Amino acid sequence: MPFGAAREPSLSLRLTRAGVRDTARAERLLASPALVALLPDAASRLPDHLGDTADPDLALLSLVTLAEAVADDPRSAAGLAQALVGDEVARTRLLAVLGASSALGNVLAAHPHALAVVLDPEPGTGVSVDVVRAELLRAVGADPDSPVPVAGMQGSAGVDAMRLAYRTRLLRIAASDLTSVEPLTRLPATAAALADLAAAALEASLALARADLPDHGRGVRLSVIGMGKAGGRELNYVSDVDVIYVAEPVDGTDEDAALAIGARLAAGLARACSTASGEPALWPVDAALRPEGKNGPLVRTLASHRAYYERWASTWEFQALLKARPLAGDVGLGRAYVQMVQPMVWAAVGRENFVEDAQAMRRRVEQNVPRAEADRQIKLGVGGLRDVEFTVQLLQLVHGRADESIRSGSTLTALAALAAGGYVGRDHAAQLAVCYRFLRLVEHRV
Repeated sequence: MPFGAAREPSLSLRLTRAGVRDTARAERLLASPALVALLPDAASRLPDHLGDTADPDLALLSLVTLAEAVADDPRSAAGLAQALVGDEVARTRLLAVLGASSALGNVLAAHPHALAVVLDPEPGTGVSVDVVRAELLRAVGADPDSPVPVAGMQGSAGVDAMRLAYRTRLLRIAASDLTSVEPLTRLPATAAALADLAAAALEASLALARADLPDHGRGVRLSVIGMGKAGGRELNYVSDVDVIYVAEPVDGTDEDAALAIGARLAAGLARACSTASGEPALWPVDAALRPEGKNGPLVRTLASHRAYYERWASTWEFQALLKARPLAGDVGLGRAYVQMVQPMVWAAVGRENFVEDAQAMRRRVEQNVPRAEADRQIKLGVGGLRDVEFTVQLLQLVHGRADESIRSGSTLTALAALAAGGYVGRDHAAQLAVCYRFLRLVEHRV
């Protein structure tokens, strides 16, 4: 080496600079036969790119696992090699996904054909919910144009097909989100896409549940009402999906018989999303927000819901209903449910001790946060996501009785409307929105 010439940094040093924690293991992975077969100069090409990922160690490990998975699939192997060598956008998307989620890396390793979705720069957001719904219904052999879709597949085969279709679409959403130059700006669209995907999965799961019944559940109209973040189109990547079921008998079916059929459909839907199968479960379907909670019947008629809310509901239940919207099943019945509860929601402010009851509920939630986590609980802690959501919802309920412009299930949309209406200072609303977006983005990433 000529005197004074700069020495090339060692591989270990380059890996350290990229943020790799276990450099010895990383060096072994870079020399793995499967990866070298795809990319002979992996050790010189990859280290610098690993530094652009959330977890460089995970990204490299998942990449090697994927390389091993495509070893016997020439088409997928060629696509992976091209992404690593000749397509910067594709490489960035792939490594971003692999470095952010071991679960998504496992999907790619188990189903290498899904690699094409990650490498495709088509946006993962802005896709019509009808398109996503049709995609998942077709995956289980159901007709998207049918008013009551019934799956053409049954058992674990149908469940696995639905879950794979869900995760294939999820890969596209994640790849676009993780490589966005403005993820905070993109956050509402990402959360909405995740909520729409969850709704499509519920629709396909309901089609599977119908296929398991001898008459496909024709004696009942069943609607799945989304609550919480699913209802507000603010869903996380990892989250329960909160629902309420409403049912009505059809064709002269006895009401008790119809409710029994509806309960079987609801249980079948939840199993398709949540129980063990060849493909991992999606998420729990949580119906605990229904009237009487877990002690109440899983499925009720519209009249039964009305009777409960008129006589027995607590203040917090009307606050929760602010986000209610139909997600799956009978659309007309779902709309009728929302139209029935909305006047009650906006009249709730007239209840005795309304504000005090709402504040007491928020204090009870705070008391459930372990003291050691109080300062870093981004969801339930003081100044966290629930504080922002609670503040916005309380202002909506207080002023929304007279002002329909602030009635929205979306926290950010409602906050903007509150500012426009003069209920919150514009500067304060803007600052609160920025903080809320940031905390939601952290919630998405961890």
